[in-house]
Amino acid sequence: MEKEENLNFDNKTNSEKKDEEISSDVNKENLHAENGDNDKEESIQKTPEDKILELEDKLTRTFAEMENQRRRFEKEKEEAYEYGGFAFAKEALNLIDNLERSKQILKSDQTLKNSEALKKILEHLEVINKDLISIFSKNNIKPIESLNKKLDPNFHQAMMEIEDDQKDPGTIVQEIQKGFIIKDRLLRPSLVGVSKKTENKDKKNEINKENLDDK
Repeated sequence: MEKEENLNFDNKTNSEKKDEEISSDVNKENLHAENGDNDKEESIQKTPEDKILELEDKLTRTFAEMENQRRRFEKEKEEAYEYGGFAFAKEALNLIDNLERSKQILKSDQTLKNSEALKKILEHLEVINKDLISIFSKNNIKPIESLNKKLDPNFHQAMMEIEDDQKDPGTIVQEIQKGFIIKDRLLRPSLVGVSKKTENKDKKNEINKENLDDK
């Protein structure tokens, strides 16, 4: 009797083990099936056409970047060619400044004033000055026109105001130092004096008097 019961128990246990194994196998198959579905979805998401379009986009971006680099290089090369002598040209302007100072010193020398020697020296200095301006012009370095022009902050720097009722306010009436440009770039600004309206001294005195009375 006991043997029969043990046999029945063993058979039941074996049957349960088989059911668990079958269930485990089914779960594994389901997992493989789900993974397979995910792989299929990924393959569906990126078709060969999509991959070609992605490659074309990358190539387009690469070519665009290469073109931008080429343009930058061309611009830098052009600027180096056009403005490579910028610093040298700026220093060379000192020659013109020194010539102008020499002329002013000679003109103010009382021992040379109105002499034939002074006249000849000034003529020679003027020839040298014109030659320098000509050489500069051939290299695209040109003086800025200032006198009787309206003050332009891009090219002029106002150093003083001069009372002048004959000119509109802000008109350049004196050039202290000549400015220059190299092609379209400012080499140095012109230092100038600009006109302003003459102050009414009587009115000014009257205003000052009123201010004193108020105190």
